[in-house]
Amino acid sequence: MKVKTANLDTRKLAYVDEGKGETIVLIHGFCGSHEYWEDVIPELAKEYRVIAPDLNGHGKSSLSDSVCAVEDLSEDIKDLIGHLGLDQVTMLGHSLGGYITLAFADHQSNRLKGYGLIHSTAFPDDEAARKKRDSTIEEIKEKGIKSVIDQMVPNLFAPDTSLTEKIQKAKRIGYETASEGAIAAAIAMKNRPNRNDVLQNSKIPVLLVAGESDQVVPPEKTFSVAKENIIQATLKGAGHMGMYEARDALVEEINAFMKKIK
Repeated sequence: MKVKTANLDTRKLAYVDEGKGETIVLIHGFCGSHEYWEDVIPELAKEYRVIAPDLNGHGKSSLSDSVCAVEDLSEDIKDLIGHLGLDQVTMLGHSLGGYITLAFADHQSNRLKGYGLIHSTAFPDDEAARKKRDSTIEEIKEKGIKSVIDQMVPNLFAPDTSLTEKIQKAKRIGYETASEGAIAAAIAMKNRPNRNDVLQNSKIPVLLVAGESDQVVPPEKTFSVAKENIIQATLKGAGHMGMYEARDALVEEINAFMKKIK
C-alpha cells in the first residue's frame, strides 16, 4: 500500500487510500498507525474505497503542538476528508480512534453515513484510568516511548494468544510514534468527555465491536447503548486487536454493516 501525504495548513497527514466505491475511513488507536489495518484494508478495498490516516504524531504524520483534545484529532480527519473532496463517509475507529470518531459524530454528524467503535467506548476515563494516563506520560518523559510500548502491547492481545509475530509487529509500529505525539494523545484521552449521549441521539447506523477477551475495553463498556440503529458484535477469542486476532470476523461484521448504509 502506497502512503500518501496531505498538506493541511501547517500539518502533514500521512494516509493510505485503496479501492473504489463508498468510502470507509479507518482510524487507528493509541501509538498505532494505518498499519494496524494492513490485514483489513485489502479485504474491504474489494468493495469500498478505504482511507486510513496516521494520526498526529503517529506513524508518518507530522507532529502539531496544537493538539490537546480528541476534538483536535477529529478536526484533522475532517480536514483530510475535505482535502480529498469527500462529502460523506462511514468512519470506524479503533480504541483512541473510536474516541475521535465519537467526537466527529458529535460535531460533524452531517459528514457521516454511519460510524463504528472497534474495541472502544463512549465512557470517559474513570479516576484509575486517568492516573494511569499520567503514569504513562511520566514514563514516556523519563524512559522514552519504547518502554511504554513494550509494556502496553502484549496486554492489547487476548491472554492466551499465540500471535507472537503480530505482537512484535504492533510493537514496531508503536516505536515509530513520536514521544510528544503519544503524550498529546494520552492527555486527549484522559480529558475526553462522556459521549454516551452521542450514541443515544444518533439516528444513522452505528456499529459497536468488542473483543470477547479484551483486557482494555471489556464488552460491557463498548455496548453502553442499545437501540434499533446500533449493531452490537462480539469477536470470539479476540482481545483489543481484532484486526489482527479475528480479521475475517471483523471484516465480515464491517461488510454486513456497510450493507445497511444508505
